[in-house]
Amino acid sequence: MSVKFAFQATLGFTQWKSEEVVASLKKLGYQGVEWGGAHFNTGESGAPARVVEQTRDAGLEVSRIFAHEDLVSLDDDLREARIVRTLEQIQAAGEVGVSNVGTMTGPAPWDKEAPRIPDDISEGAAWDQVLEAYGRFGQAANEAGVKISSEGVWGMVAHDFYSHKFLVDAVNSESVGVNFDPSHGILSGDMDVGWNIKQWGGQIIHCHLKDAVGISQRPGEFLFPLLGEGRVDWRAFFSALGQIGYQGFAAVEFESFGYLKNILGNDPEQAARISMEQIRALTEAGPEFPPSSHAK
Repeated sequence: MSVKFAFQATLGFTQWKSEEVVASLKKLGYQGVEWGGAHFNTGESGAPARVVEQTRDAGLEVSRIFAHEDLVSLDDDLREARIVRTLEQIQAAGEVGVSNVGTMTGPAPWDKEAPRIPDDISEGAAWDQVLEAYGRFGQAANEAGVKISSEGVWGMVAHDFYSHKFLVDAVNSESVGVNFDPSHGILSGDMDVGWNIKQWGGQIIHCHLKDAVGISQRPGEFLFPLLGEGRVDWRAFFSALGQIGYQGFAAVEFESFGYLKNILGNDPEQAARISMEQIRALTEAGPEFPPSSHAK
């Protein structure tokens, strides 16, 4: 399989030293790390370069910089600070040779301080804020020699295939591509994962591995369960990536928080371990998923 697998270094990994994260993920069989701001910290002198060097010295790659910021706010200073942080990460990624930086839109429905559409801000005004920020991101990415891997996220203005496509088409920049996360589309009713992938085609520059079940109206009414127990058609997912010739990374974004806490004791290495087991089961199954051992 031409897809390469990474793990997003969030969860408890944010408390680990970067070299410990790299050693753990390499031991488990991952080929890359998706780093976030806890390690790829532009506010700490030399941190981005050090993290990238440690990753590559271990024979792994940096799949993506996770720089998601809520770009919709009624507080102009707060919104500008978020944009500036992202611009700094874009510049730093270019300086250390990382290929893409991840973004989302907003407003974040899980943040009680975020404005609500349409009560606090109109949908059009929210889109104006997002498009202005993405215009700046695209220009900065072009100057830095990297790409933006934009992600549609549940509850935000860009949340499903159609709203996300509007965003990418409206920005109309060769520096802005797609991080394809099937889970958010599932929550919005985008069940045909293979069709979605084929419509995006070469605009996909990074993927997330995350499953989903439920509806996305409010937190608590859906889950991001373990890979293979939600509604993502993983056979169609990997088949479609093969059809479009995708050879990039698919990074596990582990958000099965109840399982993490109640079963794994909040151990991020165990989350990465069980995720790799799921990846191997899903990708080595061939054209059909393995039957149950009790199947007649």
